[in-house]
Amino acid sequence: MIINPDALQILRLLQITSPALPVGAYSYSEGIEYLCNSGVIQTEVDLCNWLKREMHFGFITNEAAIALRAHQAMLNNDLVDLNYWNSWLSATRETEEVRLASWQMGQSLMKLWAQLDDQQLWRSQSINQILPTAKDNSEGQGCNYAIAFGIVGASLEIDASNTVLGYMHSWVSNLVSAAVRSVPFGQTTGQQIIFRLNTDILQSSQSALDRLDSELEWCGWGASLASANHETQYSRLFRS
Repeated sequence: MIINPDALQILRLLQITSPALPVGAYSYSEGIEYLCNSGVIQTEVDLCNWLKREMHFGFITNEAAIALRAHQAMLNNDLVDLNYWNSWLSATRETEEVRLASWQMGQSLMKLWAQLDDQQLWRSQSINQILPTAKDNSEGQGCNYAIAFGIVGASLEIDASNTVLGYMHSWVSNLVSAAVRSVPFGQTTGQQIIFRLNTDILQSSQSALDRLDSELEWCGWGASLASANHETQYSRLFRS
């Protein structure tokens, strides 16, 4: 049997972007729960517009660009570059909740990666020597999820553009899922929103692929405030 390498790449991409991937993404809303609770997001139009703004002006495109850099560093076996971008990403996280979420998901994905393929075990051990394990408090530093995603994408021979596209799509899907659980949206409505955002996902993915190091900037203060306020919200379903 001859296996089409493109089909194998798609299968692997589908697996690492699946909602069933055990990295804990379902636990985080990145401030969406607070926005729904405070009335900023109440309708599908509100959610769609918020996600569009975040993709075009917020931090997520930078995250996808960092996943790309991790992908490239992995292909080049450049552990120094991996460590640099991991530290850069940790330093630019606006709130403790968002930073800890990124570390937790990153460490979970790295652990899963080693367990998926025994041949990758030695590589994951080598990388973990320079990417520290996240602790349960802000004094530690762990492997950010975007870094882990780029590493795993490269190791599974998923090309750079599909890795970035998969990262953006999984982010949108997770936040739509969080909104569906926070306000009375039906699951069909959630899928309709993701479908409408396809063009924006493609545009933001291309922006991440084209973005130079000197262009890693964003204007996402609304999401930052939502995340900060979510930390003290009286009743919460999500950790962030």
